[in-house]
Amino acid sequence: MRAVGIILAGGNNNKMRELTQRRAVAAMPIAGSYRAIDFALSNMSNSHIQKVAVLTQYNARSLNEHLNSSKWWDFGRKQGGLYVFTPTITADNGYWYRGTADAIYQNLDFLKRCHEPYVIITSGDAVYKMDYNKVLEYHIAKKADITVVCRDLDPGEDATRFGILKMNENMRIEEFEEKPMVANSNTISTGIYIIRRRQLIDLIEHSAEEDRYDFVTDILIRYKNLKKIYGYKIKDYWSNISTVDAYYKTNMDFLKPEVRNYFFKQLPSIYSKVTDLPPAKYNPGAVVKNSLVASGSIINGTVENSVLFKKVFVGNNCVIKNSIILNDVYLGDNTYIENCIVESRDTIRANTRHVGEDGVKVVIEKNERYAL
Repeated sequence: MRAVGIILAGGNNNKMRELTQRRAVAAMPIAGSYRAIDFALSNMSNSHIQKVAVLTQYNARSLNEHLNSSKWWDFGRKQGGLYVFTPTITADNGYWYRGTADAIYQNLDFLKRCHEPYVIITSGDAVYKMDYNKVLEYHIAKKADITVVCRDLDPGEDATRFGILKMNENMRIEEFEEKPMVANSNTISTGIYIIRRRQLIDLIEHSAEEDRYDFVTDILIRYKNLKKIYGYKIKDYWSNISTVDAYYKTNMDFLKPEVRNYFFKQLPSIYSKVTDLPPAKYNPGAVVKNSLVASGSIINGTVENSVLFKKVFVGNNCVIKNSIILNDVYLGDNTYIENCIVESRDTIRANTRHVGEDGVKVVIEKNERYAL
């Protein structure tokens, strides 16, 4: 592959509320056994990109643990590999990453040492499958300076949390507005960009000289009339998990047969770090309908239209409906949970009730599981 990959996974996101107090958005669990960053990493691997840098910063411990071996995504070759870069204090720089462009600037040596002519930049918080080779071929055919992967939102979806763009009939981007108050288009940027490596280095260095730190506002929007920036439109499944509601909806999408078939049964595959757990166990009396139950779980109660992650224990007479139960949760007997996201490693006491009345409720119990 003629490109090097950069995955931006460092941002702090307040819209995820309590869910990102202990982990980065890119480390959020997805569909029972994945994490959000697995999709970008798998797409890189399946597109034969052998050298990938992940830029982490905020609450990065669990994300760094997840990335401690590149073998799960098959990057461990003699050429290339998986690089994880966190902010480093140097004689010249004492800052955290101040934005996406600054994150790349602080690791510019990595790009300068690479020999691949192109760079693919993507975020670590989107769920999708993509062959980046097709985008690169389009980029070269258009003689573009930058190519932005975009898609049309479904009617009713909130476009104001994305970058909104308008293109002419030749697919060249004429208007680009980041997170507008009012969306005048339903075509959004997916946060996936292709750019020539030498040009990226020049643009990033120029932005740094002017104390500009954001890739979208300070490079894409600023240069849209000076550089040839084209859009590449996709129609396949793509979802960003940057809010609690979007995260909930994305996981619930995996209960639809067509989404499960697309991600689980069709090539190319999505890879993740494997934990050696026994298969899920359903004890007598367990009732499970239209749900994903990950390995290591033990079910005694009723589970409907829900996603249960690894090592979840569901007690007797429990009822779980339309909910997401994250890893290693213990649900006591006679618990009722509906329209909720239960944080990982929680112990929900017996005879408790949690219902998301007006929207999704995030349940966090501050109690010690193994206390005497």
